[in-house]
Amino acid sequence: MPLRQTLSKSDIQLSYLEWNLGQEPLLLLHGLGDHSLVWSSLADYLAADYHIVAPDMRGHGESSKPEFDYSFESAIADLAALIDHLGWSSTHVVSHSWTGKLAAIWAKKSPERLRSLILVDPIFIWKMPSILKLTFPLLYRILPFLKSMGPFASYALAEQQARQLSQYQGWTPLHQQIFQAGIEQKPDGTWGSKFTIAARDGIFDDVLRVPGFTVPLDIPSLFIQPARGVNRQDWQLKPYKTYLKNLSICQVPGNHWPFLTQPETFNQTVKAFLAQHR
Repeated sequence: MPLRQTLSKSDIQLSYLEWNLGQEPLLLLHGLGDHSLVWSSLADYLAADYHIVAPDMRGHGESSKPEFDYSFESAIADLAALIDHLGWSSTHVVSHSWTGKLAAIWAKKSPERLRSLILVDPIFIWKMPSILKLTFPLLYRILPFLKSMGPFASYALAEQQARQLSQYQGWTPLHQQIFQAGIEQKPDGTWGSKFTIAARDGIFDDVLRVPGFTVPLDIPSLFIQPARGVNRQDWQLKPYKTYLKNLSICQVPGNHWPFLTQPETFNQTVKAFLAQHR
């Protein structure tokens, strides 16, 4: 079982799960609105060979939730402080969705810190036109995983909503554990996600403003493309093929959350890639 740990920084408390059995450093970065427990299946699968750490990104899970400062710069500073705290000079990185862009920016800024990079169905890799910001409130209302933020009048209603979400198809005991770890009862008695509105808005603002790729990168990289993910067209893959000079692409079954919906194939895919770059 992983241990829940906390890194105290000057601005936030960064909570993380640690599987400390193996030696090779491996950092697992969850997507928007998720938290570290989504990586449980993968981490358990790899734990014998890797020293694995999965943080709750600021604004998520058990980490601090400041009112401001959800920039890529701050998130990368959190991760740099974390691996320094662990005594790692560099690490393999698995990133999902929004943190795929974050990892690409980190790799550009500090390529010596990433041994390899796995991008799981990443989103918004380009700098977006500012006019798109006007559409974000609509996205907040219609994206299912954001609608699940609440508020809900009861825990039962919150779980009923969660059972309809794509990432929880099949509703396994692990899915229920992940859902329960990401929800809380608010002071007014309602139930809602631990992921905050301030984090949602701040992250989307920086996703819009900051480009993911600006220079070629030589880091060994794997793009995991789920069959029913968000990256299904050649034009969506083009920037990764252009800027990642040591890139492999692997298709896997499942949707945007293949580590939750098709964990066996996903875990095997990650293990095989990492084994080539240990």
